[in-house]
Amino acid sequence: MTKKVELIDFYADWCAPCKMLSPTIDSLMNEYNGDESEVDIKKCNVDQDADLASKFGVRSIPTLVFLKDGEEAGRLVGVQSKDALTNKINELLSA
Repeated sequence: MTKKVELIDFYADWCAPCKMLSPTIDSLMNEYNGDESEVDIKKCNVDQDADLASKFGVRSIPTLVFLKDGEEAGRLVGVQSKDALTNKINELLSA
């Protein structure tokens, strides 16, 4: 089954706002990621995968890129609440 919505968290280990956001992302990963889920949440360390960060034009971290059917469908920069992320995921799932 192809995932319909993906969320990529672009972060760095040294980034304080990224560290603040990390528990929220981990919580969402526990809720959404799974074999039957229509949502796939991933983390991308910009220091270890600069090519992917460059491909998405990431200039500030944390940057959260939402993909719907493989195409970028939204982007949030900075620390976000779990509610804001859940709302965006649900919006994309229902679109």
